[in-house]
Amino acid sequence: MTELKVCVGSACHLKGSYEVIDAFKCLIRNRNVSNKVEIKAAFCLGHCTEAVSVSLDGIIYSVTTDNAVEFFDKYVMNSVRRL
Repeated sequence: MTELKVCVGSACHLKGSYEVIDAFKCLIRNRNVSNKVEIKAAFCLGHCTEAVSVSLDGIIYSVTTDNAVEFFDKYVMNSVRRL
């Protein structure tokens, strides 16, 4: 199972973490990977100035609603393929 952690702490919340989570939920449904990707909320990933912080395979990324699809297809789907 690929674990996708999205920060919902103060800085990330203000920068749209819940919108990013909603985008990921839609992408998980649309890509038919609900049995392979799990979204978890995290309270601080330590990269507040780069919000919204997302952790995947131990690496922290900066994701916005504008680049959520690109991030998902490039990184998350690649992680799923390795399973």
